[in-house]
Amino acid sequence: MFQISRTTPAYYLTSVTNSRLPIFQTEKLAQITCDALDEARRSAGLMIFAYVLMFDHIHLITDSSRSIADTLRFTNGIIARRIINCLKENNYDESLLKLRIQMRDRQHKHAVFQHHPNAFEIYGEDTMMQKVNYVHLNPVRAGLVEHPNDFRFSSARQWNGKAEENEPLLTDDRQIRWRTAA
Repeated sequence: MFQISRTTPAYYLTSVTNSRLPIFQTEKLAQITCDALDEARRSAGLMIFAYVLMFDHIHLITDSSRSIADTLRFTNGIIARRIINCLKENNYDESLLKLRIQMRDRQHKHAVFQHHPNAFEIYGEDTMMQKVNYVHLNPVRAGLVEHPNDFRFSSARQWNGKAEENEPLLTDDRQIRWRTAA
């Protein structure tokens, strides 16, 4: 169980794709990303409480069992490897070219995410619920759906007690011990 407090904050993380490319727009790459998040959670021992996967960015709310830098290294690192591997395996050379960045000595590598994610700690239940609601309303504000539950790559259904059998990513929202009614 996780209980948010001054000594055990939650993390609110936003990772934006390189050049704001709509990498997660296709169902296939969105599901690969959710699978990568699940892999990162298991390999790093993280809890993922809420998420939304927009076309060009990800919002996550996680526990603080690791540092913010470590959490981002696990989540973004595994996502980037899985996305780049998929693009390479399926010969999406044009997409890979868009993700290519030049390093020293004219060597190239690919970058799925911008280097400066937005990350901060959440210390109270009220703030956590504000961030959970913000995350879930993101697709509504973007005009993609009318109700948060209608957006496939989001934890909104789980938080609203309407989880589907084939959720793209199961969250740890039931592992939160609340002091007050949420």
